[in-house]
Amino acid sequence: MTVIENTKILTKSWSFVEDLSDLSASSDKGIFVSPLHLEHEKRIVIITKKHIESLQVAKSVFSEASACLQNAGELLGQEFLAVVEHLLNIKGRIIVSGIGKSALIGQKISATLNSTGSHSVFLHAADAMHGDLGAIAPSDTLICLSRSGESPEIKSLVGVVRGFGNPIVAICASSESFLAKAADHLLLTPVPKEADPNNLAPTTSTSVQLAMGDALALALQVARGFEARDFARIHPGGSLGKRLTMTVGQFVSDQAAPAVQAGDPMDKVIIEMTSKRKGAVAVLSGEKIVGVITDGDLRRHMNQLSTLKDVQAESIMTKNPSRISSSSPAVAALDIMRNKKISQLLVTEHEHYLGLVHLHDLLEEGLA
Repeated sequence: MTVIENTKILTKSWSFVEDLSDLSASSDKGIFVSPLHLEHEKRIVIITKKHIESLQVAKSVFSEASACLQNAGELLGQEFLAVVEHLLNIKGRIIVSGIGKSALIGQKISATLNSTGSHSVFLHAADAMHGDLGAIAPSDTLICLSRSGESPEIKSLVGVVRGFGNPIVAICASSESFLAKAADHLLLTPVPKEADPNNLAPTTSTSVQLAMGDALALALQVARGFEARDFARIHPGGSLGKRLTMTVGQFVSDQAAPAVQAGDPMDKVIIEMTSKRKGAVAVLSGEKIVGVITDGDLRRHMNQLSTLKDVQAESIMTKNPSRISSSSPAVAALDIMRNKKISQLLVTEHEHYLGLVHLHDLLEEGLA
């Protein structure tokens, strides 16, 4: 693709267009000029027929997958519910298997099942026939993925598993296939053609398989009553784990709980605020919270601070400040601060002041 900066080319061989949607692969000589507004208003990009064809194919991936996904979703009914009911009641695991690209989709489906409360193991159809069949226990159910349902490896695996007596759930595109007829349950994923112009590379079919696996995993999740706290238990690592498990109390320290009394002079307020490095102090009356003073409050009242001894904390504090329980999720504190456009939040336990949590503390922990 050729880029020409700060110029417009207008000759018989070139045409200037405002929108890629105006381009046609059959246009004269297949060479076009179009402005690219991402960086420079005057930047010109020369686009050939090959570029247009590539864009059209790229768009078709989404349109064709969308149509097939919609169709597969509309086909869900009694058979899908029967599969959910069966998987809810098995004593063993859900074994997911496939060959080729379907095997890769099967790995993801198995992982999703595990993370949403269903015990699952992935078994590659080819490896199964070379010793890995030992992974299948008598109480397990096999979910087998294949677009055609006719792959030799799939036929071999299904034949052996049928001999074991394990139930089989098929996810495939044809109800007339070997896999569909051999299975106890069929989740149909019809795909008229792949998005690949040659109708060879698995594209639309794998998108629909993946969606069917997600639909099954989430239906089981709801049926099991698997909630956020269950999700947190098995996702302790990374930013997701932190969002699910960290509480506000983990960001509070007794040594960094800035506080002054309502009648304290401003010089004490400033010393307390700067020494605790939280950008704010809680204002107390005895042990009761009555307000908060932030560094922003100090800036707004600079004209009153010329004689520090004459100004008391209660005269510039914000009354009834926002607060949160130490047992609350840390992400809840983040939401409050964002919604109220504040940077600090008072932390309490049974109305007793424990300290401050600062927005930056949460962001540094990766909770954004």
